[in-house]
Amino acid sequence: MGEPTLRDRIELYYATVPLGFADAEEFGPLRLFVRKGEGAPYYGGPNHTYPVPAGPARVSAGSASGGPAAGFASSGPVGTGITAADIARVRARQRELGVAESFEWLAEVTPSLRALVEAAGLPVAERPLMVLDPHHPLPPQPLPEGVTIRVLDADDLGLPAVLALPRLAFADVGTAVGPAGRAELAAVAEKLVADGTVETIRPTLLTGHKVLAAAFAPDGTPLAAGHYHPARGITEIGGIGTLPTARRQGLGAAVMAALATHAREHGVHTVFLAYAEAAVARIYARLGFRPAGTTLLIADQPARGQ
Repeated sequence: MGEPTLRDRIELYYATVPLGFADAEEFGPLRLFVRKGEGAPYYGGPNHTYPVPAGPARVSAGSASGGPAAGFASSGPVGTGITAADIARVRARQRELGVAESFEWLAEVTPSLRALVEAAGLPVAERPLMVLDPHHPLPPQPLPEGVTIRVLDADDLGLPAVLALPRLAFADVGTAVGPAGRAELAAVAEKLVADGTVETIRPTLLTGHKVLAAAFAPDGTPLAAGHYHPARGITEIGGIGTLPTARRQGLGAAVMAALATHAREHGVHTVFLAYAEAAVARIYARLGFRPAGTTLLIADQPARGQ
């Protein structure tokens, strides 16, 4: 077997990382990840190249160690022979589960799926991908005076507020300074404690399925945050958000760089991300990320499971 391409590695990641949180249900050439417990639901998509036993070197989905495809073999062509009936079956199962009818896939790998999904009445959005040049040096980014970045553990006192931060950041899209600040952050954090969200996240931090980092003000308020989920030495960095009142200080870029550095230091060799705005892409390009294809997904579908 030859060395997997970048596209192969991204496909492998999308097919592997949900298995730490979800079961995979097969619908012919399509697959649906069904969440095992509490948390945001996952998506349906082509039946990717996915992990199967290939000798004794099998490693769990949450491990960052091992080569790009060690212990894994191909399931065959991706998305071969998808029909409108296949899509209808997945959507019916999603309705049965009471989750959003969401799909996600790489445009370049299964280009025919877009027309079928749109014909079914689901609007498709594009999220361009970028990958970090593995040889590009990534020094720490400058921070405002007194601001520090740390990776959180499961017992970190800042965890509720860090989990609340993206709720405010993504509710106020863009990079302009906005009105939501410390008071709003505290209110959302209280809700996430009360509804059990914080307790749901703790086990994923303990097992290493999720790595969460944030930039903190001197008073302990998180100002920007992001995360990654390592699988087979590959990861997508996501959830980068800045408290609206703290924007335009380079905090998102600093958290991104810290997460990418942490991933590299813990055995991850392929780091990629998706973006929605050109202004954000320019920031990532300055950090050493380069274009790497396009993810397609249902417009306005919930953020992929964390």
